[in-house]
Amino acid sequence: MAAKKLNLDNFLPYRLSIASNALSSRIAAEYQNRFGLKIPEWRLMAVLGEGKPLTQRELVAATRMDKVTVNRAAKALADRHLIARQAHEADGRSHHLELTETGRSLYDAIVPAALASEAQLESTISERERATLLTILAKLTAAAEDYA
Repeated sequence: MAAKKLNLDNFLPYRLSIASNALSSRIAAEYQNRFGLKIPEWRLMAVLGEGKPLTQRELVAATRMDKVTVNRAAKALADRHLIARQAHEADGRSHHLELTETGRSLYDAIVPAALASEAQLESTISERERATLLTILAKLTAAAEDYA
């Protein structure tokens, strides 16, 4: 009996990866050109922009990026004085990271651009399709986490 063939056009993990890479590449070019940020750097800023200082470990969990990527992005942002490290009160080895005033200003400048990019991309789908997509993505994420 012949082995089944993998049809990549219908293989969900592949399609999700292709879509994610296409969206990220489009947005990355804008963030790099306009703001000098790479995607991992913007992801850290986006999470920290929600207001709560976080440790690198918490940022790894929040962004789903590996700790080396988070560390490099945090260093690049700190070198540009966009984030600051504050010693963790309970554990002197750990630090909380938060946006500096300069980082907050850059974040505030990027958010309208991010929302505009999102709106442009989403203009091809209806509100109902968007809601369905978000529901499906949440289910797939939960299933993947349960599987691991």
